[in-house]
Amino acid sequence: MKYSRVCIENIGYELAPVVVSTEELEERLRPLYEKLHISMGQLESMTGIFERRWWEPDFPLSQGAILAANKALNGSNVEPKDIGAIVYGGVCRESFEPATACRVAGGLGLNSEALVYDISNACLGVMNGIIDIANRIELGQIRAGLVVSCESARDINDVMIANMLNEQNMRMYAASLATLTGGSGAVAVVLTDGSFSGNERRRLLGGAALSAPKHYDLCRWHVEAGTSVKEAQFMRTDSTSVLKYGVELGLNTWKRFLENTGWTQDQIDRVICHQVGSGHQDAILKTLGIQPEKDFSTYGSLGNIGTVSLLLTVAVAEERDALKKGDRVGFLGIGSGLNCIMLGWDW
Repeated sequence: MKYSRVCIENIGYELAPVVVSTEELEERLRPLYEKLHISMGQLESMTGIFERRWWEPDFPLSQGAILAANKALNGSNVEPKDIGAIVYGGVCRESFEPATACRVAGGLGLNSEALVYDISNACLGVMNGIIDIANRIELGQIRAGLVVSCESARDINDVMIANMLNEQNMRMYAASLATLTGGSGAVAVVLTDGSFSGNERRRLLGGAALSAPKHYDLCRWHVEAGTSVKEAQFMRTDSTSVLKYGVELGLNTWKRFLENTGWTQDQIDRVICHQVGSGHQDAILKTLGIQPEKDFSTYGSLGNIGTVSLLLTVAVAEERDALKKGDRVGFLGIGSGLNCIMLGWDW
């Protein structure tokens, strides 16, 4: 993948309001911990996550996406009428149909000629959306597009904690550990051809995408037989295998990424990774040979917000002056499936 006319115009995000500490989750699991002789504090020690945020119960996903999108648009020279396509990339969606993007587009007042649709690809949905919008801009089909997402971890955490307390065995605890890292939030990114502001900063240069679909079954969030979708949700993750094969796929994608961008490893100033937790972050950085100081992370206080995490972290990094004009920046995403996307930007 190579690009010459695609820029990030602005990123907007919305943090969920309810702060949930790791200590609070472990307190709910105390009967399980006592039976299995697990020390309190184990979850934070293993993941590096001390708190995350959740939406209030029954918060509409489209509302979070609209809030983030309005922030992204208000901070740019792009108006809703200028958007040629909007993609909703979240794992969490409001219904099987219509596309959640339709409700977001309606709330934003986008024009009737805008393409409106969802993309689903586990934690890489927003990255896939960026590629899709970038391709349309590069081809001259549109001048501006919007990628949005809103994720919610409250319901699946409540369900899995209840299951863990019901079964009270190490197998269920291990399979549910990744679920307990989940946070909630929303993000929106405006992509343009640079003509709205005349500012060609945050320019997309290229990237790489590889997959290892033989490992599709390592992390699943699905619906089992039950009385309702909410009650029947189930999530299980083989964290050890996801780490092993995800890092392997990441290394192969990294090699292709460097080839496609023409960068050497030492020329990269900053990387922003998908925010899973300390174990995965440390492993991928070490394997790719990236110095830890080049990474910027938010998982400690926000947890894993799925598709939202990477771009929200980019926005926070820019707010804190961790991303500077002229930096070579890599977005590194690995998601269930397994899929990996890496994008290179001239900041």
